[in-house]
Amino acid sequence: MSAADELLDIVDENDRVIGQSPRGEAYARGLRHRCVFIQARDAEGRIFVHRRTPTKMVFPSLYDMFVGGVVGAGETYDDAALREAEEELGVSGLPRPEPLFKFLYDDGAGRTWWSSVYRVRCELPVSPQAEEVAWHGFLPEDEVERRLSDWTWVPDGLAAYERLRAHHRRVTG
Repeated sequence: MSAADELLDIVDENDRVIGQSPRGEAYARGLRHRCVFIQARDAEGRIFVHRRTPTKMVFPSLYDMFVGGVVGAGETYDDAALREAEEELGVSGLPRPEPLFKFLYDDGAGRTWWSSVYRVRCELPVSPQAEEVAWHGFLPEDEVERRLSDWTWVPDGLAAYERLRAHHRRVTG
């Protein structure tokens, strides 16, 4: 089965399931679905950053400071977060990612999805999928901050990162 054929739950503005659709059709028609964003940090607290391959269906060749992806039909956010983190990092036995918050991403141009943001500590050696990840590294947070204006980032990841920074400011006061 190709990624375009993967079945997704279609949701309303309140994140209630209102139908199902293949991923390719959901993207083409701008149907609201669910996604997970997982910030992975290594033992030193550095953030996993990667550049997507040019063959990705959405945001090809852009940088991202999260791993993640779509939530499959009937799948929970939590299960999708663990599955996606292990798939994209190329590891197994990862601790369950910690849920932080949800938000509705909407770029105003037909791309909209409920987004659940997580964090996880990955102390395992990573081996990202070559078909998903063109380059990767664990970067200190100050370097990620410096790169925000230098690199072209996926817009939904950037939106999640801004919300995550605001979340940390609220939590730590």
